Amino acid sequence: MTGESVDIPSRVYEEEPGECPGPGLTGTQRLILHCLYSRHHDGRVRQRHLEALLPAAEPWVVPYVIQQAGEYVREIQEAIRQGLPGIAVPHSLQRRLYGAFIVRNAEFFARTERRAVSYWACYHRAEHPVFGASPGGVLMAEFRAAATECAGTAWPRHTPRPVAAALTPPAAATARPPSPGSPP
Repeated sequence: MTGESVDIPSRVYEEEPGECPGPGLTGTQRLILHCLYSRHHDGRVRQRHLEALLPAAEPWVVPYVIQQAGEYVREIQEAIRQGLPGIAVPHSLQRRLYGAFIVRNAEFFARTERRAVSYWACYHRAEHPVFGASPGGVLMAEFRAAATECAGTAWPRHTPRPVAAALTPPAAATARPPSPGSPP
């Protein structure tokens, strides 16, 4: 599925189905159920259903995962990193799948990055003083690397610069003007 819209609910308040949701459901129907319940108002329910989505290689599952990566629940961000080991592996299926989605949905990803920074600043800065070292920051960097690989060019950053870059002054700021009488 490419070129189609997916409406992601902000939250689902319906009661979660039983332990083994829909034994009569097809694999696709089960994935759809997990997508919907990955938006549940209870973070534990969201995490459970999100973890069931992570192995899926369906393009329409990707926005549900990326949406969660930009939210405030650190445990969910950590579960995504553990459940997507291929995202950090160049040319892997997961990296191509997520990179292609981000390239086609640049605004969605930019908004997700900004949201991740905002939640980090509000809830997690004390534990992780540097955004790039936080679970959300690491995920955003991995997703950005996937998009860079897919696009063939550096993907725009909507997060704070890495610490090393933040501490290095721009070249223009470090250049000294020539002293009077010195050759140009």
